[in-house]
Amino acid sequence: MDRTERFYKIELLIRSRECVSFAELLEALEVSPATLKRDLQYLRERMDAPIEYDAMANGYRFGQAWRGAQHELPGVWFSEKELHALLTMHQLLSGLDEDGILTRHLQPMFDKLTGMLGADEQEAKELMKRVKLISTARRRVPSASFETVGSALVKRQRLRLRYRKRTSESGRTVSERTVSPLRLVHYRNTWYLDAWCHASEGLRRFALDAMEAAEPLDEKAKAVSAKQLEAELDQGYGIFAGASTQSAKLVFSAETAQWVAQEEWHPAQTSEWLADGRWQLCVPYVDATELLMDLLRHAGHVQVLAPAALKNAYAQRLRAAVNQLV
Repeated sequence: MDRTERFYKIELLIRSRECVSFAELLEALEVSPATLKRDLQYLRERMDAPIEYDAMANGYRFGQAWRGAQHELPGVWFSEKELHALLTMHQLLSGLDEDGILTRHLQPMFDKLTGMLGADEQEAKELMKRVKLISTARRRVPSASFETVGSALVKRQRLRLRYRKRTSESGRTVSERTVSPLRLVHYRNTWYLDAWCHASEGLRRFALDAMEAAEPLDEKAKAVSAKQLEAELDQGYGIFAGASTQSAKLVFSAETAQWVAQEEWHPAQTSEWLADGRWQLCVPYVDATELLMDLLRHAGHVQVLAPAALKNAYAQRLRAAVNQLV
């Protein structure tokens, strides 16, 4: 029986019997006297449980004001292992959120979780020091933009965005549009917003670091089902969205295959080992840009078999890289 279970057991015994002796509590909980004393002290001091010792009855009962009423342990309760897991998640979140945008709001909650560990509080702090997340090539997101987008997402409000496009066929580098926020996505150290764009009447993915301004509107956001969102934005490789996909057929050398075969490039990928020890991977993609970047990491150890357009684009990238050395 862990400590959280003991707390509930103590409360249940006192509530059901009105007055319970120390010996009865020891027998029911099967703990040492020192542990029971610590539990009673914790319930009184940290959980504000109105437990009093009645010398006349030689037992513990709820205080006079609570007699006949039901005292409840406050909040959501976790076991020690669950608390340690949550605090470890907090440390991971801190590594993703170096600007402190999320952790600033969540810190009070995690302080309470740490306090709930009582005697294990120092152990929890030591545990958090032993979890580290290393990020590279991270694009910084203005805290004001993140908080505005996050708030509109929760409140189901539309947003007016001033968005800086990285490429523009029309020659305009900045556009203004109204969107209905649907989902925040964290991918490769960068935050994105999946939203319904009311100007183009379709689902789009926006990089938060490319937002020059974000203003919440009073209009209610358009509702889009999770099924439609996933079908249109989650089918391609990496962050590039689109419902129409192609399939890249790749073969990795036997030397590289032992590592790459352990990776998931896409949830819908298919693969097989070839007789000579090489590894064949078929992965769906919408836009070749990000896929080419990852293929170049394995230059000299991966062969692009299909489609022809991807094979040619990969060959051009390799030739361009060689020309930089001349």
